[in-house]
Amino acid sequence: MKIAHLTSVHAAADVRIFVKECSSLARAGNDVYYVVPNSESGVVNGVQIISFKTERRGRIKRMWKTVNEVYEKALELDADVYHLHDPELLRIGTKLKKKGKHVIYDAHEDLPRQILAKQYIPKIIRKTLSVFAEKTENRKAKKLSAIVAATPFIRERFKKVNPNTIDVNNYPILEELIQEIDYLDKTENNICYVGGITEIRGILELIESTNEAQCKLILAGIFSPKELEEKAKSTPGWKNVDFLGMVDRKEISNIYKNSKAGIVTLYPTINYLDSLPIKMFEYMVAGLPVVASNFPYWIDIVEKNEAGICVDPKNPNEIAKAVKHIFNDPYKAKVMGEKGKKLVLEKYNWKNEESKLLQLYESLK
Repeated sequence: MKIAHLTSVHAAADVRIFVKECSSLARAGNDVYYVVPNSESGVVNGVQIISFKTERRGRIKRMWKTVNEVYEKALELDADVYHLHDPELLRIGTKLKKKGKHVIYDAHEDLPRQILAKQYIPKIIRKTLSVFAEKTENRKAKKLSAIVAATPFIRERFKKVNPNTIDVNNYPILEELIQEIDYLDKTENNICYVGGITEIRGILELIESTNEAQCKLILAGIFSPKELEEKAKSTPGWKNVDFLGMVDRKEISNIYKNSKAGIVTLYPTINYLDSLPIKMFEYMVAGLPVVASNFPYWIDIVEKNEAGICVDPKNPNEIAKAVKHIFNDPYKAKVMGEKGKKLVLEKYNWKNEESKLLQLYESLK
């Protein structure tokens, strides 16, 4: 099949879109294209990256002009299947469907719940925007060939409007992160956090916890907004932080090798409670005990499988206590890491998700 993945927002090296979905479809023998703004065109992993230059625009202009530019590229390709990766592309998705094409919408996030948690949106209009977004998404999604949801929670929401909905979870690629190093050989009391760095992802509490835990935090990612970085650097705990900024996949593996625990203490906002952050499963497959937020969904995954400890993400003392517990009992920590790794090897991995994606495409032939 000739398949075109479309984005107006994401990067060419996006892990979900390019590293996982596009590359998997190309390996399966499909003719795969990835239309992406402001990158480099070329063939990588058997995927033809089609990039186009576009102005750096505000959100509103991007949703109109950049989306129209994506649409022009999509028409030029004349693909059998178009796979959309941004809600703003739903507008052109219905146009492509009317031309007799198969169109898939990939719901990376639960957009209506995400809007409710956006601090930059005035609180007085969040609920209205959330309701409008859900109605719009549902109306458009109902007309498409299929929906790919990033979590089971999002899948169940879209199944009500489009029965051809599956979940393809953002689980890790096993080959990238499996560690051969023995956990007991690790000597430095390091913990790590890898991913987007925002206040509602618990960064300030995590930094504060390092004083009591007497550990170093290896921190990789980009602060958003930029002002948060200055706020974090002004805290007493910043002296315990090794901030690396944005890193590549190889460096992420090195971070895990040099850490004794992986941290994912997101706030209990409505869009995080049912989320499945990839970093949690990456920590596991790397053999690291996990310190995670005490959401019921995550407790079922982490604590019930004895792969780590769940804590109140807004309580630095509780985070520190969990970290110290891991440091003080390395043998138990090793077992936690082994149980988490086994869980990912058997269940929470990309190989299993890849098969679901390929089956969906096969059904569209």
